[in-house]
Amino acid sequence: MHVPSAYSAGLPRGRAVDAALADGYVAHTSVGDPQLDPVMEELSELPPQDLHRFIRAGIEQQSDLCHAPDALRRFFAEAAEPPSWLDHEAHRPAQRAFVANSTNVLIGFVAGVLIEGFSTLIAKSFAATGRVLTPASARRRLMQNNRHLLEVFFPGGLERVGDGWKLSMRLRFVHARVRHLLAHSPVWDIAHLGTPISAAHMAFATSVFSARLLHHAALVGAVFDDEEEASVMQVWRYAGHVMGVPETALFADREHADRIVTVGRLCEPEPDTDSAAMANALIGAIPLVAGIDDPAEQRRVSKLAYRLSRALIGHDLADKLEFPRMYTSGALLGFRLRQRLEKFRAGASGVRSQNFTQMLDISVYDDPDVTYRMPDHYDSTRSSQW
Repeated sequence: MHVPSAYSAGLPRGRAVDAALADGYVAHTSVGDPQLDPVMEELSELPPQDLHRFIRAGIEQQSDLCHAPDALRRFFAEAAEPPSWLDHEAHRPAQRAFVANSTNVLIGFVAGVLIEGFSTLIAKSFAATGRVLTPASARRRLMQNNRHLLEVFFPGGLERVGDGWKLSMRLRFVHARVRHLLAHSPVWDIAHLGTPISAAHMAFATSVFSARLLHHAALVGAVFDDEEEASVMQVWRYAGHVMGVPETALFADREHADRIVTVGRLCEPEPDTDSAAMANALIGAIPLVAGIDDPAEQRRVSKLAYRLSRALIGHDLADKLEFPRMYTSGALLGFRLRQRLEKFRAGASGVRSQNFTQMLDISVYDDPDVTYRMPDHYDSTRSSQW
């Protein structure tokens, strides 16, 4: 097994807890997307406008796909085949629970899940592209994440014609494209960092998006029963499959996902300034996504976001991510009590309607001509618009 040097210190820590899982995690840091990466390598010389047109045709099932290179047509034919374990009916409890708890799920997602996701070396991939470092790009990234979350849990969203499936597949192509550009750039050291946006990091991310989403959402007031929790895990398991996480790295259930997060963290090096920059940029984008223009109100909302995030992820990780020092005692309890009071005043149906409308308002909906564009340079400031 090739061990990127960045993981040489962490692998023994992970192996002390679960040797097989640690070995598998680190092995997957040198793996990207085994199905799509060879295709993107083959298409690397294709004119950008043709690449965008064929990707769009494949995802949207348009007739232009028949003019695409054979490798891309074969990929889409294989991608359309569902895994043997897929059961769309098993997603229904999660869809109902999401509508009932969408505000709390969103808060857990933004203040906990996304922040934890950037605690790994995946932050290096984003930092190298510069995609999330400016207020505008961080705002757009956060709105894209919100849209993906909404569509994945929308009824029918992960069916082949659903927007959850399409957005997950688009992300897969973006990751593969960025992976190819970074791997062939002078800024990425594969021997030290492993593969950009590796299968290990995608497995870690989908584990955080599912198991840790349930954990964080419950801490801010969401309520799930056992069936709904198991359903959320199945939703994200299939979303991870569509996004290209290899079966050898993908979690099977919540216990397995929690184990991946625990062992993955041990194997990963400590979060550095790139992780801190990504996490703080996301927190800073929250008032912008909410449409708040007043500087004083922006500071108030950011302070609340930092307090909730620190309460969710813990002081140790928050300090490593260079979050402002602050007390968090009672922060989660106070937030839950305010949520319950609002629900009492508005009634359950009113809250569900308000929550869903809010999710729509803070999600990005691109023009179809823009949606399937791919970057053509690893540095986002030097890439064509996408």
